[in-house]
Amino acid sequence: MQLGVIGLGRMGANIVRRLMRAGHTCVVFDRDPAPGLALATEGARAVDSLSALVAGLAAPRAVWIMLPAGSATEATIEALRPLLSPGDVVIDGGNSFWRDDIRRGAALRSGGLHYVDAGVSGGVWGLERGYCLMIGGEREIVARLDPIFRALAPGRGTIPATPGREGRAANVEEGYLHAGPCGAGHFVKMVHNGVEYGLMQAYAEGFDILRNADASSVAPEHRFTLDVADIAEAWRRGSVVSSWLLDLTASALAREGALESFSGFIEDSGEGRWTLMAAIEEGTPAEVLSAALYTRFRSRQGHTFAEKIISAMRKGFGGHVEPKAGKG
Repeated sequence: MQLGVIGLGRMGANIVRRLMRAGHTCVVFDRDPAPGLALATEGARAVDSLSALVAGLAAPRAVWIMLPAGSATEATIEALRPLLSPGDVVIDGGNSFWRDDIRRGAALRSGGLHYVDAGVSGGVWGLERGYCLMIGGEREIVARLDPIFRALAPGRGTIPATPGREGRAANVEEGYLHAGPCGAGHFVKMVHNGVEYGLMQAYAEGFDILRNADASSVAPEHRFTLDVADIAEAWRRGSVVSSWLLDLTASALAREGALESFSGFIEDSGEGRWTLMAAIEEGTPAEVLSAALYTRFRSRQGHTFAEKIISAMRKGFGGHVEPKAGKG
């Protein structure tokens, strides 16, 4: 298939690369020409404007936007609207708020255009591992784009089949899901990120307890001096708490046991907040997720080893670097 891609940052550029590896053709644009020129040497067609990107695609067009949520995405969609033709599809692969998706879908539909929201998980490792996709939009449009989603998804790999899933949607076992109408994809991805906060916080607190088992506040006869790097390595091999997040933690601790290069200043993308907004609206308890979010707020005032663990995980899966203001 042919796809236009706008936004060639860490994930956007690797999405293009993974699609090209699968034989798809990509026309790409970024306001910074450098990543487009780099992708052009790998087979993409780089253009210098949105109008050139649209002109370079055959109808019905599909344009994937991979930009920060909010004004950047909103402005780009508005700039694309008069350039596109009925039947064309706009795909938002960023972390947009799901209610914005519902509004945008309705606005584009009034002009004969289609809108798909794609929650994308995979971070900086997606090129090799693939991207787990949570997709919202009209079923027939999502089906039309299936070759794109299938190429980006991780595939079945070596993960064993889940007993009892016989007869259910096969694409889910490939790592991509049509969650429902516009907004449903980003809603599922929003909750995914909220859960991610809670998982990271649990690991962080656990390793903080282990590291401080020899604290002066503990009676001498009850103290242990523990190697948290070795514990992480043991846990990731057959333990019920093994996961990719634990793999990243073990790697960070093996390189730097005390995580001196991290301050523990933790940012949040906004999706944890949106998850709690949804929980409040539904009347659904979310004690773990709310505590994890509030800990991120507190980390900007004072830091513990637990926050350094979270910073190390965030850098591991997403390439997130602590802001300079947090150093010290």
